[in-house]
Amino acid sequence: MLYRLASLDDSEVLGELNHQLIQDEGHRNPMTIPELVTRMRGWLETEYRAYIFEDEFAIVAYALYREDKEHIYLRQFFVLRGKRRAGVGQQCMKILFSQVWPKDRRITVDVLCRNEVGVAFWRAMGFTDYCLTLEIYPDLRTRNALAL
Repeated sequence: MLYRLASLDDSEVLGELNHQLIQDEGHRNPMTIPELVTRMRGWLETEYRAYIFEDEFAIVAYALYREDKEHIYLRQFFVLRGKRRAGVGQQCMKILFSQVWPKDRRITVDVLCRNEVGVAFWRAMGFTDYCLTLEIYPDLRTRNALAL
């Protein structure tokens, strides 16, 4: 497995992969690929770094994160659809753990609750539950208030 730090020149492909990630995890982010490319470029120009993972033929995964003194926030991690369930994700994470990220930092990642495959992957990688964010939509809030 080859890996490299992404550059601004990778923004377009990362934006396209981010679009696939949004679809696959069931996120409701409505951004278009051009909007995601612009956002990715902005992140890479400022506080975020991305690593691209490749086999001998093409990109197989990427990880986007930001680091501070106390922890690493893994914002996005994506393995291409045709490369899943073959150990690629685990291999990428092992590289990040052992060769990229400092060993003294806590690492956090957000996973949508309904993304059961994602939750299982992160738990298999050793991550544990920390927080559950709950939400209510305005129409439900109004309906529930009337019922009380």
